[in-house]
Formats: sequence, structure tokens, C-alpha cells
Amino acid sequence: MDLGLEDKRVLITGATRGIGLATARMFAQERARVAITYHTSDAVAKRIVEELGGDDRACALRYDLADPDSIKETVSAVEDRWGGVDVVVANAQTWVWTNPEEMPPYQDFPMDYWLDRFRENVEGHMWTVRQALGGMRERGWGRIVMLSSITATYGNPGSELYSAAKASLHGFVRALMWTRDGVLANVVAPGGTLTESLDAVDPALLERAAQETPSGRLSTADEVARLIVFLCSDANGNVNGEVIHTAGGR
Repeated sequence: MDLGLEDKRVLITGATRGIGLATARMFAQERARVAITYHTSDAVAKRIVEELGGDDRACALRYDLADPDSIKETVSAVEDRWGGVDVVVANAQTWVWTNPEEMPPYQDFPMDYWLDRFRENVEGHMWTVRQALGGMRERGWGRIVMLSSITATYGNPGSELYSAAKASLHGFVRALMWTRDGVLANVVAPGGTLTESLDAVDPALLERAAQETPSGRLSTADEVARLIVFLCSDANGNVNGEVIHTAGGR
């Protein structure tokens, strides 16, 4: 199947590890031009650019969901480099408490922290899409995928902030689906996915999670990435406004 992605200009936020990195690699395999963003590790980002084909095919840009100026500069840098942005994969997130085991219960959560994290993880993505959307509409083609989570549908103990922000992205995409002008927008909502973030998790807990999944196992980052790349390609002719779980049946 020809995905029609050769030389498409792809922006993937938060792409130095996990699902974001797997997605960047697959776009590169399809001969797309790939811009990845990172928040802290310049050295890691440069190494990934070389892996994706070097400066002719990829670039890395520092990006901060909490800073509208950073977001605007990131999108503008891709447009200046390659003449536009055809695909946005909104994968970045800022959630981590200093020590997750010390995270207070919802009713005791510091309000400033709550509001800041919620706004970053909703408004930051909305602002990123806004910066790229005008060019997509002018050119008559564009693809947008927002990364969510099955917790936005099913919830999870202690996930009030996370679930609420991810569910907000679902509503955003349900409005974006009316953009027309050749632009399609969708949500991919993974369940437990085998990435570096699970390396420190007790294997017994992972096994239990797998057994509670209808397919009997957790997804890999590559499996999620394949869906993202399809949704962002010419092969996706009219899948629009959908929230698609990649969670083995959950």
C-alpha cells in the first residue's frame, strides 16, 4: 500500500522516546520529512535526527507546551525550513509529579499545579494545531492526530487531571473534524503500552494488566505508531473525528 507520505512535512511533538519516537521512525521509513520536538535533551534529539536521515530529512526543535511563543516558533521553524506543515502528531505531555508515589489525592492537589498542567496539556496542543491549520487549509491537505489515553473513556484511580485533559482533546477533535479543505483530524487513545516508561513497573503488575486485556497482552509502541502513520497518510481517505483505542480490546 502506498501511503503517499514521501516528502510530506511532519511535526511530531515529544518524539525522543516511546510512541513519539516509534512514530518518527515510521514516518522516516515512508520518506517523509520529520521534525521532532524535545524539551530537555539536545544531545538525544540530535542523535535521533541522524537516525532519521540527517539534516536533509529531519530536524529537532526545542518545544514547551506551556509557552505559546515556543509553540509558535516551533511551527514557524518547520514552515521556514520546508515550506509548510502537512501533518501534526500531538504527542508531548507534561504530567510528572516530582515523585509519583507522593502525589496527593485529588482533593488535596495544589490548585496552581493542577491548573497549569491542565492548561498545558489542553491549550498547548490546541495552540500547536492552530499554528499549522491555516497552511493545511490553504494547500487543501492536512492530517492531525492527538494522542490521548483509554483513561479518558474509562478513568483510572488518581487520574482526574490526566483523564480530564485527555477527554478535552476528544472534544477538540470532534470540532476539528468540520474543518474540511482536505484536513482530517483524529484521536489515538492507547492503553498500557510497552515503552521505556514501564521499565520500572513491577513485571507482575504488567502481567496482570495483560491478562485483563481481551487480547491477552499490552501493545507495543510500534503497533500504536502504525495506526498514527496510517491516519496521517493518503491511505486514510475519510477517517475523521474518531477516537480510536489501541488497547487490545479495552
